[in-house]
Amino acid sequence: MNRFEEQIYRCMEPVAELLEVTRDPHHRAILENYRLHVHLEGSGQYERIVAPDMMVEDPVYRINWGEPTVIRGREGVLDFYRSAGRYVMWNSEDRIAVADWGLCDELTFNFLVTGEILGEFGVEVDDKEAYYHFKTRQAFVWPYDERARLIGEHLYVDETSAVVTRVDESEVITPERAAEIHGELLERLEGGR
Repeated sequence: MNRFEEQIYRCMEPVAELLEVTRDPHHRAILENYRLHVHLEGSGQYERIVAPDMMVEDPVYRINWGEPTVIRGREGVLDFYRSAGRYVMWNSEDRIAVADWGLCDELTFNFLVTGEILGEFGVEVDDKEAYYHFKTRQAFVWPYDERARLIGEHLYVDETSAVVTRVDESEVITPERAAEIHGELLERLEGGR
């Protein structure tokens, strides 16, 4: 297992740790939804993310990655996730808090992508064919309703924290491999292990 696989396996440990000390049933339900959401997204099961038990009927996503964008409705959200399926993504170094209204997570958001994809993010590198680890500090603010269903995502990036590191091909993992890892973690989670 390489370092990127290990980081993906560990990406939801902060949520598990917070669940250990969280007693409020509504807060626990929000955290469980968040953790499930991350593994569903990572494994490519986008339809389950927008299901009525997970998300409100008319979600609104406010994304400040490069050009600020607002995405409305389940179909828009599905399109957003489908487009992100080309990337290997995970979070690390989380500082997460939960409240009645939802959760906030200040984290390092990681991408493992080609130089060509980095160009789409507005990040120029010398070799478009090479793979890079791109990371930034971000703040995720996710409001939830009274049934612990996601209302939307507000994603804010600290562009001053961006770090780009070229990755040796021996360490590259594909989106398919990342999906396998999330699928395995999801199976454990849903199996109660």
